[in-house]
Amino acid sequence: MQQSSPQTGCLYIVATPIGNLQDISQRALQVLADVDLIAAEDTRHSQKLLSHYQINTRLYALHDHNEKQRAEQLLSRLEQGMTMALISDAGTPLISDPGYALVSLCRNAGIQVVPLPGPCAAITALCAAGLPTDKFMFAGFLPVKQVARREALEGLRGTDMTTVFYESPRRVAETLAMLVDVLGVDRPVVLAKELTKTFETFCSGSAEHVLAWLNQDPVHQKGEFVLMVSPSEQAVSEVPAEAASLLALLMQELPLKKAAALTAKHYDLKKNELYQLGLTLSS
Repeated sequence: MQQSSPQTGCLYIVATPIGNLQDISQRALQVLADVDLIAAEDTRHSQKLLSHYQINTRLYALHDHNEKQRAEQLLSRLEQGMTMALISDAGTPLISDPGYALVSLCRNAGIQVVPLPGPCAAITALCAAGLPTDKFMFAGFLPVKQVARREALEGLRGTDMTTVFYESPRRVAETLAMLVDVLGVDRPVVLAKELTKTFETFCSGSAEHVLAWLNQDPVHQKGEFVLMVSPSEQAVSEVPAEAASLLALLMQELPLKKAAALTAKHYDLKKNELYQLGLTLSS
């Protein structure tokens, strides 16, 4: 375990499992057992994880509703030399979860902040979705209000990258219906639910197809969701015809990544645009 200075403590940012408890790292378990205090989004939820691994470190609640007030108190303890771990209910803290106020205070106060890599639902879903990953944007949760949500989706009309959202079971069908209305029935999307759990599911295809799957069975709308929207085909269709022809020819002999790189170099184009065009050509 990394040692902090004698004068001040150290804050560890610890990623925890998003479903399967075996996904926690040995380093994370060691830190959670060794620190003086664990700041948790929901102490009752986190206690189950700690009990499973027989960790008895004291828990302290830090969530959206009390973070600004509690962050100052925790900073004071760190300045007195305590070591502390920050965890959320699941996944990596601060990624659509509490913790920003505390980490920002610690950085400004010169407290050492040590991140421990681990599970993150957005990355877990994206790496298995089959959508372009050379460039992507994580946008957290879509706005609750319909007007703001529609505006956010309208911003994806011409995007040249995969966009990753979290969505709640209460709104997922409504969001997919709005996505169909705003981006069209054919926009490729992937919906992942219950990642790393027994009923982990990926549904991919056109926005219309995924929406139909959601509405097939009420069970399909239960769980934790990651919604991924493909880049706009319009954004990748601005490649000159001769470059597209060369790319298609090279793809017959070379991996897509290499074919895109060679075509980009020859025509002085962006590799990302050609890579995305190649994915379209091969589908």
